[in-house]
Amino acid sequence: MSDRALTVDVAVLAGSPALSVLLVNRANEPFAGAWALPGGFVDDGERIRDAAARELAEETAVAAGELELFGVYDAPGRDPRGATMSIAYLMRAPAELEARGGDDAREARWWPLGALPALAFDHAELIADAISCAARDPRT
Repeated sequence: MSDRALTVDVAVLAGSPALSVLLVNRANEPFAGAWALPGGFVDDGERIRDAAARELAEETAVAAGELELFGVYDAPGRDPRGATMSIAYLMRAPAELEARGGDDAREARWWPLGALPALAFDHAELIADAISCAARDPRT
């Protein structure tokens, strides 16, 4: 039995091609005050895709549209709290949607892809992978 925690992250990209990404400013440790993708822990008995939609809504007030799985991230040390595995989803938006911080996010805002702040966890890697996924299959 593994004691690895299960988390979800959602990369919401706006524009076609993607021009910006929705990030949250973390209210809690680890990385309090740092910017990150919306996400969090999967609750017991919760489907993973449902957890992604819930975390997105709680932290940004954005209702999840179509969520596309784009990666699984499990590198040792990716979370200072211990071993975690994150299931990462991509949501495409034709334009920046209205967003506001909530739950454990102080703020939610759109960042131009060419001017991202320093990011918590391994979220720079996740965003790069989400952009590659969106570029390979441009749907919007």
